[in-house]
Amino acid sequence: MTTAQTTMSAAPEELGYSPWSPFRYRVFTVLWLATVVSNIGSWMYNAGSGWLMTDLTADPLLISLVQVASSLPMFLFAMPSGVLADIVDKRKLLILGEIANALVSAAFAVLVSRHLATPAILLAFMFLIGAGGAMTIPAWQAIVPKLVPPQDLPAAVAANSVGINISRAVGPALAGSVIAALGIAAPFWLNAASNFGTLGALTWWRAPSQPIGSLPKERFASALRVGLRHARNNPHLRATLWRAVAFFPFASAYWALLPLVARRQIAGGPTFYGMFLGAIGLGAIAGAFAIPRMKALIGPDWMVRVGTAGTAITLLLYGLARAPAMAFIASTIAGASWITVLASLNVSTQAALPDWVRGRGLSVFVTTMFASMTFGSVVWGKLAAVAGLPIAHFAAAAGALLAIPLTLRHKLQTGSGLDLTPSMHWPAPNVSPEFAANAGPVLITVMYHLDPTASRSAFLNAVSRLGRERSRDGAYGWSIYADSADACMFIETFHVESWLEHMRQHERVSNADRILQEQINGLLTGRTEVRHLISATILQ
Repeated sequence: MTTAQTTMSAAPEELGYSPWSPFRYRVFTVLWLATVVSNIGSWMYNAGSGWLMTDLTADPLLISLVQVASSLPMFLFAMPSGVLADIVDKRKLLILGEIANALVSAAFAVLVSRHLATPAILLAFMFLIGAGGAMTIPAWQAIVPKLVPPQDLPAAVAANSVGINISRAVGPALAGSVIAALGIAAPFWLNAASNFGTLGALTWWRAPSQPIGSLPKERFASALRVGLRHARNNPHLRATLWRAVAFFPFASAYWALLPLVARRQIAGGPTFYGMFLGAIGLGAIAGAFAIPRMKALIGPDWMVRVGTAGTAITLLLYGLARAPAMAFIASTIAGASWITVLASLNVSTQAALPDWVRGRGLSVFVTTMFASMTFGSVVWGKLAAVAGLPIAHFAAAAGALLAIPLTLRHKLQTGSGLDLTPSMHWPAPNVSPEFAANAGPVLITVMYHLDPTASRSAFLNAVSRLGRERSRDGAYGWSIYADSADACMFIETFHVESWLEHMRQHERVSNADRILQEQINGLLTGRTEVRHLISATILQ
């Protein structure tokens, strides 16, 4: 498992849960222990890479590119991995990911042991490790509901958060000690070995059987298009993404520049660097336990604002730090602030997504997050090279503070009150035998007869919301037309890629959609008239 997976941890939403309840289930406990060990190895790899780069070069830009090489794969591959998580066997995908990660880690350990590593080789292997993490993040998230019953899911998410941050606290500190005692190659060998526990646990685990659906699996390209279309038309998800863009570019500064703070400003060795990273993990653990009470007191929007302000304080302290004590304080605040923001954004993303597109929606969030981290790391590394480390930290702190008022209108977790479970209330349409399942595109028209006493603007507002919901479920080219000869007659039109895709739309309509449709029906006289028109070019 890679350190990239730590980005998807979150704290529970509610106070009324037992933190130990998930450990009653053997599968959860075994996977939890295996992933904690694996993540300790990943954090050792991460800390070792940062310190190795400071041995290979003194250029702040190259050192900051370690963070870039880790973040860039998330930007490039998170969306395809989200598609895979929705359409393939998640367990098999995770097993392949763990095997690849172990092989890449071992290969790099060989190069480091033989003193063949260069800055370019280090960055290339960081990219490969990041790519492995990017391809498995959505699948890891998606299997958690398979390990525990629904009532224990919040506690399971909390336990994962605590486990990940335990590894964040232990791994870097252990890496510093191991480097000092056994040499720079040791963390990379230990990371390769740590993957075998997770690989064994996944091989032993057998996922519960799923009911066989009536429709075939989505094809990759079509699933990717539908996932992007859903994200573009989901206002609850878009608000979360804007908040992510306002936080992660600035928070990336201390992740990218911390090796230089430890080496140059503190004049310490790898042990200090590992202890600073460990302090971030300890702060995150403390923050994870505080999140439920914070949410009850101030809500998710203010939690993100407080976490962003804490990150700004962190950056100021790092810029001023000339002794270990101040850097330790900054690291602890950094960890608590990071998990507070990340947990709030993660829960907001989850609440905005129905199950059928959850992997793709989470991958859009991951892509946005790591694109921001990649961009920020390059900017702060370049600024540190030109103007110095303190100026880079101070500039990032100012940007974080400025982002708070600029994002006030983007509210979080607005999708929490929606029932996104499938309603299955659309009647099955008929199709002529001469049309294949993949025939298309399909044009759907819906004729509405507005009650003369009903509000025209209320109807148009409601049907526009319905159009956004249809677009989220896979439609495109949505429009509503008014009859020039009859003020009460309207025709809604939209397209889907194929007849099979329209059948999937029937399975995606949620109870929240059904409620809106019932509100629209209350403004009408008589039943709506629906027609399905399949492109006639296939008959030529």
